[in-house]
Amino acid sequence: MTAATTLTTFTPASAAAPSCGRASWYALTSRTASGERMDPSKLTAAHPRLSFGTKVEVSNPRNGKSVIVRINDRGPFIKGRIIDVSKAAAGHLGMIKAGVAKVCFRVIS
Repeated sequence: MTAATTLTTFTPASAAAPSCGRASWYALTSRTASGERMDPSKLTAAHPRLSFGTKVEVSNPRNGKSVIVRINDRGPFIKGRIIDVSKAAAGHLGMIKAGVAKVCFRVIS
């Protein structure tokens, strides 16, 4: 008897659906998956499937703060995290000290 394998296909609609989960921030200065240099002072983020250039509103339900970021990288690569934001975006969200926070995000454009 063989075990069935379930493959999940992500469509642009499912990738763009509002989502909540854990986020972290990063401040590297290496090249991003889009080819641009990561700038921790810019409002950018990494997401595994959204197209580069997509604008996303990320909010921190704990403190009510939100920020609009542009997807320019791939990630996060840690299980259980849904988005990585730049250090500047983390500052707007009030999550720099904690490093990780529960956030919700939705695609703006």
